[in-house]
Amino acid sequence: MEKLGGDGESTGNHPLLDVDRVEGPLGAYLSRVGDVFRVFGKQDSGCMAYGVRLRVRDERWFVKTAVTAVGRRSLERAWGFHQAVRHPVIVPQVHRIALRDGSAVVMPWRDGEVLYDPAERGRGDRTNPDSPMARFRSLSVDRIEAAFARVLDAHLAVEAAGYVAVDLYDGALLYDFAVGEMRLIDLDEYRPGPFVLDAERLPGSTRFMAPEEYERGATIDIRTTVHALGRTARLLLDAGDEERAWRGTAAQLGVLEQATHPDPGERFAGVKEFREAWLRS
Repeated sequence: MEKLGGDGESTGNHPLLDVDRVEGPLGAYLSRVGDVFRVFGKQDSGCMAYGVRLRVRDERWFVKTAVTAVGRRSLERAWGFHQAVRHPVIVPQVHRIALRDGSAVVMPWRDGEVLYDPAERGRGDRTNPDSPMARFRSLSVDRIEAAFARVLDAHLAVEAAGYVAVDLYDGALLYDFAVGEMRLIDLDEYRPGPFVLDAERLPGSTRFMAPEEYERGATIDIRTTVHALGRTARLLLDAGDEERAWRGTAAQLGVLEQATHPDPGERFAGVKEFREAWLRS
């Protein structure tokens, strides 16, 4: 069996990582080289994805392609992001395969449950006791803080690479309850920043978005990322879904109020400054 390098790149003949082009349907090719154990077909991003276990080796991979023009633009943007930003918490795109109409990206499969997945649950229900979000919120505060610390740490790498968060919400949070590990997925809308918003709004969940993300001509920068991270902490550390059952400390809540201030100039200047204040609280 050929070995994979530590960064997920192949060191031998690999049916996914060493293939540059697939002429026929992607699903049919994946079924020839492995067992497709999951199909993600109800994605509002305009993409479709597969979980596949290769037959010739004990490996599971996640393969994603676009089925709409919007999805193709998003996938192209995501490829640029993943070439610029690498971090252990961020599930990477390690290879791209050309197709007749667009491309597919290959990522290592990671165990876990997406904390909010409206595509699989209608509009989703964060309050259902069996839902991933409700189960996550029932964990000890220490475990939730540790999971959020990983999200913060990953965004130090995002900040260092000159990117800003767009469409960060609980649907991007993949949590493995068995080992207590948080990872980030589907960061397809992250972009180099700062940039000026040339549309009526950015994509994203209204519960996480900053006011400037709804304002054509507004500057989107690292303070916008700080807002998204502040909202993430606020919603993860609440026992319910109405933001009336804060489980953290008063000092932490004060830090989050600054991080999510409506005026970007009143927020922390960046992820590093926000993280330092959070750790002190």
